[in-house]
Amino acid sequence: MKESLLVQAVGFPATLIHGDTIVLDRWLWLRRYLPPVAPHSKRLLDVGCGSGAFTIGAALRGYKALGLSWDERNQRVAAERAAICKAPLAEFDVLDVRHLDQRPDLREQYDVVVCCECIEHILDDRKLMVDMKNCLKPGGTLLLTTPNFNYKPITQGDNGPFLPIEDGGHVRRGYTRETLMDLCASAGLKVSHIEYCAGFFSQKITGLMRVAQGIHSVLGWALVLPLRPFPLLLDRWVNKLSRWPEFTITLVAVKN
Repeated sequence: MKESLLVQAVGFPATLIHGDTIVLDRWLWLRRYLPPVAPHSKRLLDVGCGSGAFTIGAALRGYKALGLSWDERNQRVAAERAAICKAPLAEFDVLDVRHLDQRPDLREQYDVVVCCECIEHILDDRKLMVDMKNCLKPGGTLLLTTPNFNYKPITQGDNGPFLPIEDGGHVRRGYTRETLMDLCASAGLKVSHIEYCAGFFSQKITGLMRVAQGIHSVLGWALVLPLRPFPLLLDRWVNKLSRWPEFTITLVAVKN
């Protein structure tokens, strides 16, 4: 359980600081649309859940949450962390989300579907949107985050290339407000909100982390740890005063 030592020491908040600072930005946005509920009263599906931080977070807020990922190791780590965090409402299953339509047991079962930083990896994004919509109950909500097409690159890798090959990398730069609205319309989803998160300081600190991790993964994490409060304290004001584009575009859409 070495992947979860920090979670053992700190609990759920540690799941949000294993990665870069933008992970926390996304959770803070998600949390606004995931009010605490009575346990088991609502069901949530996390499509492309990674190591399960958002699935666990939703479960701790009362949602019966299922996280899906193709990666067996990630799912094992996610289950370990859920147990450490005392989040029995979080469960995990191995599934390539490109084949979400092959799970009829998931159809129209969920009040909320979450999809964070996944759709930009999928060539047939229209099919994925339809499949996620089909997992929602009537009136259910999709919460999605993906790179903002108009971002400024944090590091050189953000410039691509974006190849039409599903090998784990991004197959497109990101999305605009217009392309997300078009995807939702084609899938039968009604857009409620399109917003942005991950501002200037979050991006710069994430860039520092990436460079330092090129030397050693622990160095990158340790170097950035004392800087993590800065985006929380300053990005809101910088975003208001500057024209620096936020890195992530966020979507709230409802099943018609």
